[in-house]
Amino acid sequence: MANANTLNYGYGKYLDVPFENAVQRAREALAIEGFGVLCEIDIKKKLNEKLGVELSNYVILGTCNPSLAYQALQHEMDLGLLLPCNVVVYEKNQKSFIAAIDAFKMLSIVGNPVLQATARQVNEKLHKVIDRL
Repeated sequence: MANANTLNYGYGKYLDVPFENAVQRAREALAIEGFGVLCEIDIKKKLNEKLGVELSNYVILGTCNPSLAYQALQHEMDLGLLLPCNVVVYEKNQKSFIAAIDAFKMLSIVGNPVLQATARQVNEKLHKVIDRL
């Protein structure tokens, strides 16, 4: 397995496991860090249905850590526009790639410095999820 990579707006890594296994491992690692999966979007399926195009396996997991979301919403009620925290799992070059959003960068657009501590907590947990895989 490869080491994790910092992306422009996320954190992720390649796994030498089949796609379905990577999705399951992501769900399990998210649960350990207190995240639930609120929604799952099968991008491959949706693009095929709507456009008739083929894409490799690609899933977006809309995740939420309820206590951290509640904490953030106490300071910025409109923050729901940026929730949930997305985690992607997709196939590329015969491997599975998993990445999580950089919550600090995402929340920085709000301009509320009170949210910085919460964003750091979210990132710490999401990095642990990726590192655990």
